[in-house]
Amino acid sequence: VVDAGGRSLPFEALYGEQKAIVVFVRNFLCYTCKEYVEDLAKVPKEFLQEANVRLIVIGQSSYHHIKPFCSLTGYTHEMYVDPQRELYKTLGMKRGEGNNVSVRSPHVKSSMLLGSIKSMWRAMTGPAFDFQGDPAQQGGALILGPGNEVHFLHLDKNRLDHVPINTVLQLAGVKTVNFTNEPQIIDI
Repeated sequence: VVDAGGRSLPFEALYGEQKAIVVFVRNFLCYTCKEYVEDLAKVPKEFLQEANVRLIVIGQSSYHHIKPFCSLTGYTHEMYVDPQRELYKTLGMKRGEGNNVSVRSPHVKSSMLLGSIKSMWRAMTGPAFDFQGDPAQQGGALILGPGNEVHFLHLDKNRLDHVPINTVLQLAGVKTVNFTNEPQIIDI
């Protein structure tokens, strides 16, 4: 994987010493990925530190796109890229949309039409007209480590098939987050 500064490091370095939630996104222009990462950005660093878990997003573009995508989404946790999609291939992440698009990610707020228009606009107004990765590539989520332990693996079937973030947090032993804008109701 490659970091925002262009430095390469082995994938194993991300989870070798401590447990890590690793989310692979389709591409940095994908509106569903953008909205999912916006919600990942709401996971407090303290929750991760208390559970001794890293939160990592991996995209499949050039490392030059990491900082702008973090800025756009408000994401401050770790982010890397796999520009040749080697990890995507090794992990068996598919290309193309599955037929069943009835699955709906709770983290996606835009309609497919509006989201697609926003994605296209970001591509056209970016520094280089660039899809920032293979637009047909699907992502997934894993919980790995420490060492070679695989605790969880989900391969997305389509752009809306993200694992709910709180499910992944719970499986990794991290406190969950209220993603709604509604106030918490406390029964006394």
